[in-house]
Amino acid sequence: MADSETPPGRPCPLCGESMQHRHCKYICPSHGVVYDCADTFY
Repeated sequence: MADSETPPGRPCPLCGESMQHRHCKYICPSHGVVYDCADTFY
């Protein structure tokens, strides 16, 4: 199993950067919060 190049989270729909999942939110390092738990479409 390759540890490098494994994205830690879902890709940001705006830039493709891996997002972090924190407290019911997906956070892009470039755009801030993109999705939260109220968004059921992703």
